Amino acid sequence: MTLVADPPTLPPSEDDGRGDPRPYVVIGGGPAGLSAGYLLAKAGRKVIVLEAEDQVGGLAKTVVDPDGYRFDLGGHRFFTKNQEVNDLWLEIMGDEFLLRPRMSRIFWRGKYLDYPLKGTDVIKKLGPVELALCGMSYLWAAVKPKGKEDTFEQWVSNRFGKRLFNHFFKSYTEKVWGVSTSELRADWAAQRIKNLSFFSAAKAAFMGNKGNKITSLIDKFQYPRYGPGQMWEMMTNRIEEMGGEVRLNSPATKLVVEDGRVTRIETPQGVIEPRGTISSLPLRHMVGIVDGGAPAEVQAAAQGLRYRDFLTVALVLDGQDLFPDNWIYIHEPDVRVGRIQNYRSWSPWMVPDPDTACVGLEYFAFKGDDLWTMDDDKLIELAKTELKQLGLAEPEQVRRGYVVRVPLAYPMYDETYAERVAAIRGWLDPLKDFVQVGRNGLHRYNNSDHSMLSAMRAVDNIVLGEQHDIWAVNVESAYHEEETDADVKQPYTRVPDTVYEREPLVSEA
Repeated sequence: MTLVADPPTLPPSEDDGRGDPRPYVVIGGGPAGLSAGYLLAKAGRKVIVLEAEDQVGGLAKTVVDPDGYRFDLGGHRFFTKNQEVNDLWLEIMGDEFLLRPRMSRIFWRGKYLDYPLKGTDVIKKLGPVELALCGMSYLWAAVKPKGKEDTFEQWVSNRFGKRLFNHFFKSYTEKVWGVSTSELRADWAAQRIKNLSFFSAAKAAFMGNKGNKITSLIDKFQYPRYGPGQMWEMMTNRIEEMGGEVRLNSPATKLVVEDGRVTRIETPQGVIEPRGTISSLPLRHMVGIVDGGAPAEVQAAAQGLRYRDFLTVALVLDGQDLFPDNWIYIHEPDVRVGRIQNYRSWSPWMVPDPDTACVGLEYFAFKGDDLWTMDDDKLIELAKTELKQLGLAEPEQVRRGYVVRVPLAYPMYDETYAERVAAIRGWLDPLKDFVQVGRNGLHRYNNSDHSMLSAMRAVDNIVLGEQHDIWAVNVESAYHEEETDADVKQPYTRVPDTVYEREPLVSEA
């Protein structure tokens, strides 16, 4: 029988001047984790940030190919109504933070509709006949009895008309969530679209969106010169300059809980005894690496948490940019791509060769489905074919392609997620000096700014002794930047099966 020795215990850290030489440990080097590490280091605390991958940034990292092309995975707009977060961005980035114009359009029936909507463009692209039909469909929806409003399809059709629903809501929504709009809940639609009524959209189309009052139609945003990854790389440098550590390729593989607190964190490099722990691990993962196991009901709750995954096929092409937009939404049901990024439009420094274009075709998937398991060469061929099908480029223009898979990209709000999260939280909350933060850490579909805000409030609790409820930090969806305390509602009426249910909990550790 082979005996496996315990990992070595790492040497104790220097005293932070407050009588305790142990470090604070932050698990995860994404926006939330790095923000926590930075603010702890700035406050004079000894801090170690553990990142499982060889690059910081998590879901918001920037991938760089050998020739210097930079790929933003998902398109990360830096816009926030929270002044603290904006001040932190500027503190880190300084002059490297660019103010960029937003330009995006909807691809529909072979035409490009400006988004935010412009009245003359809508009239021109729809044409008088289709405009009249959509108008009549809307008026009929406005005057007829609403009837049942259980589903996304019913709710949107009742407010915009069936024709506008079929044109502008159905196909894209189904690509994102992986189920029919007749199987998405009405309260999800109410939350996602509540601030964009037909009349407010029409008013913005003809009179402009003054003051950015319609928050899904913001026309400017900030962006790091070399992509969002530059933010996290600069933050890492600042942490290290202040005496903290950011350890790459260093996942937390086991959490030892004793007497109501995390006393040991095991990593491939050794064991750390933390003074306090801030974790941005997915809840499912975090529960799975607890030594001895969490209570059975907590493990069962974590086992059932599921995710919508995502992949980007980045293509480098000969010639000029395929379109001037930052991104275009693809409402065509005949192609599987949901959105296409134009990286140069986000920042010219993303594309080093002015004689080439670089785009990212985004596909939404479930881990284990045909898209997720398709090999890279076939995915690149699919992307080339769909570019041609959309009339954007010929396959022979493509020099090369890259595929980047992003697991656990979107926490799924299914019919049981709320009770599962509540069960896990009930076990976590009593743990002393342990806090979950961030998108996957809270299983909430939030933007980078609200991930960072959750980390800021966690540090306030640790450093200042404040009592913020981290789970109540505003974590509104990626579609809006509103200041609201509204809870996220589950979209699904029928929950799609995913591979996560069939994987042992500890397999993700």
